[in-house]
Amino acid sequence: MWIGAAIHFFLCGKRILAKNRESKDIDIWRCTTISDLMINEQIRDREVRVIGEDGEQLGVMSSRDAMKLAREAELDLVKIAPTAKPPVCKIIDYGKYKYEQTRKEKEAKKKQKTTDVKEIRLSPNIDVNDLNTKANQARKFLTKGDKVKVALRFRGREMAHMGMSKQILDDFYSKLEDVAVIEKPAKLEGRSMIMFLGEKR
Repeated sequence: MWIGAAIHFFLCGKRILAKNRESKDIDIWRCTTISDLMINEQIRDREVRVIGEDGEQLGVMSSRDAMKLAREAELDLVKIAPTAKPPVCKIIDYGKYKYEQTRKEKEAKKKQKTTDVKEIRLSPNIDVNDLNTKANQARKFLTKGDKVKVALRFRGREMAHMGMSKQILDDFYSKLEDVAVIEKPAKLEGRSMIMFLGEKR
């Protein structure tokens, strides 16, 4: 019976030793991982095309023989192209490979520019000063690459003058024409008239 605390599985997949109660060393060559990649004993294809650690083409062989090569090199057999015929596996240090992939993904995410949608709320009776202030706020958002949702909200009897109030959205946009484009024209949604602006490129 195994002593759970004495068994350690390393993501690198190299040989590890586990001790049982008789203090015998037992060679374990398997890797438990939550990755989507299939590795080592998870690979059960009849034949696989194998690439060596240095990129050398080792040819097509049984998955058992491929795992034997990986075992001898104290590395992992990783299926990198599961849909190929036959599937392509590479002999690599899985721990190092996983680290590099994670690092690349993080760098890619940093380079991706996230776009937020900022909301500017207006009312039908907004005065010129407030409209200018709101327009300046929108300008800051747009120049940072964000999109702006302009919501003209109506209350009570204001609903009866919605058609006339659209002029407010037109005036608002006119103050931002140099930095903005209308991505979605003004449209009535419930008790609000909504317009979406994006950065002018």
